Amino acid sequence: MSAIGVQSQLFEIINESGVVMRQIIKTALIVVLGNFVYALAVAFFIEPSGLITGGGTGLALFFHHTFGFRTSYVVFIINTILFLIGWRLMGHRFAANTLLSTFCLPVEIHIAEMIAANYSPIDDIVLCTVFGGLMIGASLGIVIRTGASTGGMDIPPILLNKYFGLPISGVMWACDLCILGVQALFTDKTKVLYGIMLVIIYTLTLDKTLILGKSKRQIKIVSKKHDEIRRAILQDIDRGVTVMYGRTGYLAKDTEITLSIVSTRELARTERIVHDIDPEAFIIISRVSEVKGRGFTEQKKYL
Repeated sequence: MSAIGVQSQLFEIINESGVVMRQIIKTALIVVLGNFVYALAVAFFIEPSGLITGGGTGLALFFHHTFGFRTSYVVFIINTILFLIGWRLMGHRFAANTLLSTFCLPVEIHIAEMIAANYSPIDDIVLCTVFGGLMIGASLGIVIRTGASTGGMDIPPILLNKYFGLPISGVMWACDLCILGVQALFTDKTKVLYGIMLVIIYTLTLDKTLILGKSKRQIKIVSKKHDEIRRAILQDIDRGVTVMYGRTGYLAKDTEITLSIVSTRELARTERIVHDIDPEAFIIISRVSEVKGRGFTEQKKYL
């Protein structure tokens, strides 16, 4: 191989390494930020109001309210034990995926507690429930969207799924219910109800955060002027088009159905263009939770 070829390969390797390193750094920063939002929710809303919640943080809050232990210390102990168990049973790759969240969360909770000590606590439990749930759900969604694990009580469901085939989501719900049940034995009934509301709020917020910015609109168009509509979407909207073949139900005539995926902002413009071409066009619009592929998760390619 020539010196130029070797040099070109070296440049490619260096460039790929740089891309990978930037991605690792970006993911790490997002995980740290997401966990810090979680820590702020615990320090400013959950702890001062005496709310209960699920997961490893829920166990830590139980020990905090019952025995006076620092929440950050208990979270650190729980996360460390579960991390070591996961590392032993699941291997090095699993450990690497959960390492950052496992150990940065208790540190960030400790920092958030020190910050919260300088402010008077919020005495409205409804506000604490709502904002605590919103922040926890958003923080979990931010971390999970990077592909990283939040560690802690996420680990037992993964282990039970691997060795016994139990569904992860079902085991997570069961764990949360058990943790809420333990806390309910030593907590005021009103706060138990607020705790259940907190879990519901952060679960819904988590689901919304995971699909935030990823949802698109699928548009199907039945029209005699399908060729003009197809060209207009390709040229004016700059979106791909798939042509499907169907048959009308009443007249039993063969027809072409134009299918395209557009963003929410592009939807109104697409409808206007279609109706300008054919005012009688039949349009079906549906929501798509996520789209992957060229033009969405990859760069567009023009032929």
